[in-house]
Order: sequence, then structure tokens, then C-alpha cells
Amino acid sequence: MSDLGEVCEPARARRSGGRGARVAMRSAPLSEAMRPIRAGMEGGRYQPLSEAGVQRIHQAALDALEQIGLSNATESGIRILTGAGAILGEDGRIRFPRALVEDMLAVACKDLTLYGREEKHDLYLSGSRVHFGTAGAAVHVVDLETNTYRDSTAQDLYDAARITHQLDNVHFFQRAMVCRDVIDNFDMDINTLYACLAGTTKHVGTSFSEPGHVAGCFDLLHMVAGGEAAWRARPFVSNSNCFVVPPMKFAQESCDVMEDCVRRGMPVLLLSAGQAGATAPAPIALAIVQAVAECLAGVVYVNAIQPGAPAIFGTWPFVSDLRTGAMSGGSAEQALLTAGCAQMHRFYGLPGGAAAGISDSKLPDMQAGWEQGITNVLAGLSGLNMVYESVGMHASLLGFCLESLILGDDILGQVMRCVRGIDVTEDSTSIEAMKAVCMGGPGHYLGSDQTLALMQTEYVYPTLGNRMSPKEWNEAGRPLLLDRAIARKHDLLARGQSQIDPALDAAIRAQFNIHFR
Repeated sequence: MSDLGEVCEPARARRSGGRGARVAMRSAPLSEAMRPIRAGMEGGRYQPLSEAGVQRIHQAALDALEQIGLSNATESGIRILTGAGAILGEDGRIRFPRALVEDMLAVACKDLTLYGREEKHDLYLSGSRVHFGTAGAAVHVVDLETNTYRDSTAQDLYDAARITHQLDNVHFFQRAMVCRDVIDNFDMDINTLYACLAGTTKHVGTSFSEPGHVAGCFDLLHMVAGGEAAWRARPFVSNSNCFVVPPMKFAQESCDVMEDCVRRGMPVLLLSAGQAGATAPAPIALAIVQAVAECLAGVVYVNAIQPGAPAIFGTWPFVSDLRTGAMSGGSAEQALLTAGCAQMHRFYGLPGGAAAGISDSKLPDMQAGWEQGITNVLAGLSGLNMVYESVGMHASLLGFCLESLILGDDILGQVMRCVRGIDVTEDSTSIEAMKAVCMGGPGHYLGSDQTLALMQTEYVYPTLGNRMSPKEWNEAGRPLLLDRAIARKHDLLARGQSQIDPALDAAIRAQFNIHFR
């Protein structure tokens, strides 16, 4: 919900039959205690898997780790894993005994805090607390002012971070676009990281294209944090790490990055991103089995390096349209996969993340709306701790749209209201308000004390969503949703300032080749 939210028109205007202005604006933001929705609200009411189904998936994942294992481990990975009790077979595959997985689950980090640079943006990943944010590696920007796709740049990424910083319902910012205007790979990793940090003080997620780039990026992180000790006390960036190449194969360079990041105190998203029907099995349940098995291997890996290392169980199975083999990120099957994964995260008691909110549509149209709404609401209701890629993503992750990011904030406001659920208390079920209205009262609740008291604490109002009558819409000049989103984009960018002190920014630009302003 925005700081200047839409509320119902005064009751007296309705009683008099006048339509008038339909909105009243708050003079000040609501206090955190009064807000109807906030980051970290408890989900978990929706459970697509039965208890027996959860157990069957768990046992099948353990069978896969014992009988199939993972191939292509690095030499250091083999030393780490076999030193912990994994078995290197003659076929070169690393297999994981059940007892080893159970031992590592026992010491794994269960209650993880992902820090922001400001404490108010800290994310508490325990139980079924829900947080929504960006992610992905889109190579295009969806430009609504020309209705074209163009290459994404470092400036676009910085702009997306600045917008996200001002959105209430987007709780973290993970790299959403590739800086295609930065040719050198090290410069690209630096610009990716710094564009995110300069744009927002919310928790940031990033990745590294090569293991050799990690040290230089940590030099930048230590500069922003105020030194290595300050960084380790509150690590405000996590590493999105595709440590596996499904099916059941380690990604060697990513494993090297993961090992380095764990030792440097950076939280790691253990990311398994198979595609059902292609790099993961076609049955939804078996796709979850593979993702769980791969991520359990990651749990063993990071805890063999450092017991209790901060890690997110990142089961991200995607869906194929089996008619073509193309990815279908906005499908109902994707929503079920993500919700099922969230239920497995809760079964293990691990902080978890998965993808939702992706649209296969090329523009923010009706298709994008239903795809983003359905997948995000199931993810939220399932109690997924970290919902990645929840806003802005189009063309099955190929395009990112700044206006869609802004519109997505409205969607997430409605989603989080669903996550909050219905408050059933003595006050909320008392019939005294009904007596006052029905027995000698006005016959409606529009002006009742109860209604007025709950207008801002029980109800969420869209910032851009239009609830005018057709007559009002006509009189207002027939405003179109996308036009309003474009206008708000320009307004947010005009107000969005760098979140880095100017002196520090100058020092960073003197040391690194920064491509945005």
C-alpha cells in the first residue's frame, strides 16, 4: 500500500447521491503497527501436497541422492563432500547417504535474517514469513513508450533499483537485468552489484560470472559497508548461485563461487532451476523431487564448508509448454510447482525461495495480469519465504519492464492482503455494529465508527488500479492504466536518489569502471 492510498468516499457523499471525489488522502504515512500489510506476514494456509505426498517426495529425493547422486564435482568439492561423508563412486558421481543429509539438516541455518543496509529493510526468513522481490537475468527492457524490446543496460538496472526502493510491497531487489552495455565481464559484475546498491538500501541479490571476480566485488562491498568487519556483522547482499546444472550435475565455476562466498560471510541462494519436461521430469511431483534432491546436496555442501552457513533452499523448477518445449513461467503448473516447493521448505524447516510472478506475455496486458496474480497469490498463500521474479518479468524472463514493476507493486499489495487472511476476533465478530445499524440506525454501515476505524487498517487500496465508475472515468478523461504507470515511473525516477554518500560514490568511481549515472 502506498503512503498516499485511496480510501472510500465519505459516507455523506453517498447518502446525498453525489459522486464527488472518490479519494481522500492521508496527511501522513500509517505507522508500521497500523499498516494492513507488511513484509514477512505469515502465509502457509495453502498446501497443495498432502502429508503423505510430502513424505513421498522427501523419500524419493533421498533415494535420488543415494542412488543417482551428482556428477561433475570440482576437486575442492570432492574433498569437502567426501570429507563430510559423501561417497565418490567409480563413475565419478558423488552420492549422499541418508544419514549424512539428516546430519547436515540438523546443523543447517533455520532462522535466517537477510539484512538491508537500513535495519527497517531486514527480512526475517523463518516459518512461513513471506517476502516478494525481483530477480532474473533479462536481456531486454520492455519499453512501453515505444512498445519495443531493446538491450538492457546498467542504467536500466540502476533505475529499477531506484524504483524498487520506493515501492512498499517489493521487499528486496535481486539483479533483474543483464548490463548488456558493459562488455568486460568483471566490469559487468561490478556494475551489476553497484547499480543495485546505489539504487536501494533494501537487501540485494547478485551473482558473479567468474570465480576470479568475487574478490574484487568484495572490495566494493567492504567499501560500501565501511570495512570487512562491518560487512560480516550485517551482510546486506546475497549470492544467487546456480550451483547445479539440472539434471543432477554440479556447475563447477558456480561451485567455486559458492565456496568463496560462504567463507566471506555472504548468504547463498542454493538455486536449482530445472525445467519440467526438459531438464527436469515432466510430472510436477517428480520435478519437485529433483529440485529438492539437488538443493539438499547444496545444503550438505555449504554446511560441510561452514556448519550453519546462511543459505536459502532455492528450489526453482520451471515449466515447459510440452507442445513446443518453450518455458511457461506464467502457467498454473508453475504456480503449483512453486507452492509445492514452499511446502517442502517448511517440512525441512529451512528458509526457502522460489519463482513466481513471471509472465509469458510480451507486454503488461491482461495475460500478464492473470499470470502474475495467480502465481504470486499461490506463492504467498503457500508461505514461501522469498518469492523471486515476482514483478516486472515478461517474455518468460527475457524482458523486464519498469512500468510492470510499478504495476506489480499494486498486485503484491492485494496478494499480501490475501496472505494476511481474515482476522476472526471478539471485536470482528461482535454483532453490536449490526444492532446499531439495523435497529433504528441508518440501514447501512458507510458512516459507522467501525467502518471508519477499519478503512486503513483492514483494507488495502491500489495506487494505480482504477475503481472509478464509467461516468467518473469518462469525466476524468478516460485515464488508461499503462499511461498512469508510465507517468508514475517518471515521477519515481525524478525523486529517486542514489543511496550512496557522494564522497564514497566518487571513491568507488575512481577505483571501478562504473557505467551509469
